[in-house]
Amino acid sequence: MDKGSTRMTAKALSVLGTSSHVGKTWMVAGLCRVFRDRGIRVAPFKAQNMSLNAYITREGAEISYAQALQAWSAGIAPHRDMNPILLKPQSAQQSQLIVHGQVQGAYGTHHFRYNRDELFRAVTESYDRLAAQYDVVIIEGAGSPVELNLMHTDLSNVRMAEYADADMILVGDIDRGGIFASLYGTVALLPETVQTRLKGLIINKFRGDASLFTEGVQILQSLTHQPVLGVVPYVPLQFPEEDSLGVPQGGKGSARVTVVVPTLPYMSNFTDFDPLRMEPDVDVIFTSDLPSEPPDLVVVPGSKIAPSRELVNPHSHGTF
Repeated sequence: MDKGSTRMTAKALSVLGTSSHVGKTWMVAGLCRVFRDRGIRVAPFKAQNMSLNAYITREGAEISYAQALQAWSAGIAPHRDMNPILLKPQSAQQSQLIVHGQVQGAYGTHHFRYNRDELFRAVTESYDRLAAQYDVVIIEGAGSPVELNLMHTDLSNVRMAEYADADMILVGDIDRGGIFASLYGTVALLPETVQTRLKGLIINKFRGDASLFTEGVQILQSLTHQPVLGVVPYVPLQFPEEDSLGVPQGGKGSARVTVVVPTLPYMSNFTDFDPLRMEPDVDVIFTSDLPSEPPDLVVVPGSKIAPSRELVNPHSHGTF
């Protein structure tokens, strides 16, 4: 409990990444399972997520599917407080805003700058409720924590870690290359006020013999003055992707049944195809090109295209 406050606070760990798609989501899911297996009451949390793959909780609230998976890893039911702000892109300039599981309307990207403090109040309300119920809350960051032109409006990274008084770990993806620059640069650009919160680095998606990277670990520790907490091997996980950037573009090439899914703009809930992808005799091909051979089946996915109506005025509503 905070001194001078009645707000109950769980211990908090913030899992940040050098960018999107470095493995933060699955790192949080794995940590949730580790804590759960040790008998610790743990819950996942992501202040703001941008994803077209959503899950409907028992109370009828809409959250990102990623936080639902993390909740199941923790052995608990998904809840709206685990993802208080969800953005569902509808165009390059517009997203549907969902707060505490309820649709608020369509917002232009520039509108979010107007009400970040109001949105952060919604975030902290959810976090406080979770922190009152669990021993540990594992907070997933969003994208990079050091987008310098956006840090003053960021809800998910530094500001959230400070609010929760969280220790931080930083995850980098060695599979995409540039691991030294991405980790060193991120550590160097973190505000001095949160440097002491950072407790170490994790190298994710390492292919091959990790002992070959021993010198690399030593170099990173020398450059960043942070311990490398682990080198995690690359594992081809059969888990849903948060957005279409992670959708596999190829196919198995040897399956008996071929299913083609056109990659439409703002493709939504494409995780519905995952059961087919996991079937060894079914080849699911996401593509924007015409197939060279006629497939057995073409399935047109849902698409979150912006409605042709006026955007919500962020100053005129009072829903959150």
